Amino acid sequence: MRFSAAILGSVVLACGAAAAAAQTSPAKTVFHKPDLTTIQLPPAPKPLLPTDFDGWVQSSPPKLSSDPAEIDPNDVAALKEYGFSYGEVANYKRDVQETLTLRAMRFGDMSGAYGAYSCFRPNGWAKEDIGEGAASDKNRVLFWKGDTVVDANDSHIGPMTAGELRSVAAHLPVPTGNRALLPPILYYLPTTNLDHQTTHYAEGPAGYAGGGGVLPPSLVDFDKGAETATANYSLTSGPAVLTIIEYPTPQIAMAQEARIRDYIQPGSKAQPPWTKALTDSDQASLEVRRSGVLVTLVSGDAIPDESHRLIEMVHYEADLTKIPQPTESEISKTGALLLGIATIVIVGAIAAILLGFFLGGGRALWRVAHGKPASSVYDEEFIHLDLREPWDETRRAAHQPHTKG
Repeated sequence: MRFSAAILGSVVLACGAAAAAAQTSPAKTVFHKPDLTTIQLPPAPKPLLPTDFDGWVQSSPPKLSSDPAEIDPNDVAALKEYGFSYGEVANYKRDVQETLTLRAMRFGDMSGAYGAYSCFRPNGWAKEDIGEGAASDKNRVLFWKGDTVVDANDSHIGPMTAGELRSVAAHLPVPTGNRALLPPILYYLPTTNLDHQTTHYAEGPAGYAGGGGVLPPSLVDFDKGAETATANYSLTSGPAVLTIIEYPTPQIAMAQEARIRDYIQPGSKAQPPWTKALTDSDQASLEVRRSGVLVTLVSGDAIPDESHRLIEMVHYEADLTKIPQPTESEISKTGALLLGIATIVIVGAIAAILLGFFLGGGRALWRVAHGKPASSVYDEEFIHLDLREPWDETRRAAHQPHTKG
């Protein structure tokens, strides 16, 4: 008993000492590692321009940037409206005195590239055959291909310049899918008497003003999701300018039509002040018309009858399958398959009929030529040979009964 009590006392004293030590010793601080968040940077832009082509060699490292101010500081607002992605500026040299500067700008899709090209290309520039479209003025050439626009400034424009820039265009990337579609509003522009070098497409006020818009940008109201297409027409009585504005809904288009109509009625006293394009137009020829989500304005110096016929040619169609596409759609593929099947069936039927006439008719002519009926229906089914011996006839006659007279 004394031994057990001694052990129990020792245990109690040990526990008390441990508790006292725990109270006097400082608490340990536990550090937790902070959660690490992985930041994935966007991929670096790929070069758009070749390092050398047709004897031209880059004279300095090119500048790539996704900041439009570093690529074109004079048109930052318009570049943003058209969906600027990134650009590249490169300087080239050839021989001693020849220099070339290329500025390539890539956009989110083909619509943005065409809009930027149409915005930066003034009317009256000579047409060139480079990429999807090109124009030149003195030592400057502007062209676009896919979702990229290239502005070239050459120290000396020669006969081979267009061919050299075609080599640059062949080096540019080609978009696919929905990124390779032009703005649908362009297909509402009538093609009769259209000057294709004056077509402009805008997605915002900066691009609209840069492309020589007829109306004040505030009256178009791009904040409502408007897009515009503007083009010049050479009519018999004089030039005319057609402006098409597309809105998201017919209700918005109806309200904007009334607003634009009220704006042009007071004449030059309207607020905001008329643009130079409106001031130089024949007020009797100004006309506004709506078709679905499209609001159309005709201006210029043509007589009212011709202006009216021009504006009447604009009709809104909600069936977007009629809009040309860069690649075959599923509808066109199905239609092509059905057309191919129908063509094979028709050709096979015609071949069978011709083959029947040839074989059957030829056989009939051959029989007629040999003195036989045209058809083989009248031919005997079997051909047999009479191989009986003469004595068989004698024996048969001997066994037949004789008839008395």
